[in-house]
Amino acid sequence: MILPRTPGFDLSGRRAVVTGAGRGLGLACAAALAGAGAHVTLVARTGSEVTQAALALAEAGGQAEGHALDILDQDGVARFFGERPAFDILVNNAGTNRPKPFRDVSQDDYDAVLGLNLRAAFFVAQACARALLDAGRGGTLIHIGSQMGHVGAENRSLYCASKWALEGLNKALAVELGPHGIRSNVIAPTFIETPMTKPFLADEGFRASVLSKIKLGRLGTVEDVMGAVVFLASDAAALVTGTSLLVDGGWTAD
Repeated sequence: MILPRTPGFDLSGRRAVVTGAGRGLGLACAAALAGAGAHVTLVARTGSEVTQAALALAEAGGQAEGHALDILDQDGVARFFGERPAFDILVNNAGTNRPKPFRDVSQDDYDAVLGLNLRAAFFVAQACARALLDAGRGGTLIHIGSQMGHVGAENRSLYCASKWALEGLNKALAVELGPHGIRSNVIAPTFIETPMTKPFLADEGFRASVLSKIKLGRLGTVEDVMGAVVFLASDAAALVTGTSLLVDGGWTAD
């Protein structure tokens, strides 16, 4: 009897790029991919952060390099992807949040959150996919969304709008790029303890409210997302596209 073999999670020989990779969830995604054997390019606006992070990954046995890139600069993004061989894996991670009541949201708030979470993510994905299409190669796009792309929440109108839009973009990319062997998926985590969420979670009332909605009774950690990134990047997810992998502790279960 010939038994089926489980597809592997080994990413050796593949090239990955992670945006917003200097700290928090982006750094964890880069570490996960490097740990699985990929050569990882870490990008962020602050070059010193990604340079130090890449050195740390290299010291741990991984293959990594850092590159300063402001993904709000569309021309800079186009140059970055145009000057390199096509990346096999994109982790579209960079994002921001400005939580406040809907009535108080300003145009500057809107531009800041939607500009980074949606517009920049769109054109990063486009540049990465364009290089793969030009090379006639398949690949995988992984967008870091949020459970807030599936639900609503007080003081989160901008963030919810951006993450719901990312879910729609993901579906469209899966349909359009699938025939070319390019997969597109979202990872939608719950509240993860990172430098970005630390100020919000320091409010005990807010923290308690969040925990009351997470069925597993704890906040997420960056480690909770690392396995999901490797899975979606690997051959184990070869038939997975257009989906949203909720890593939310059960927040959206009811």
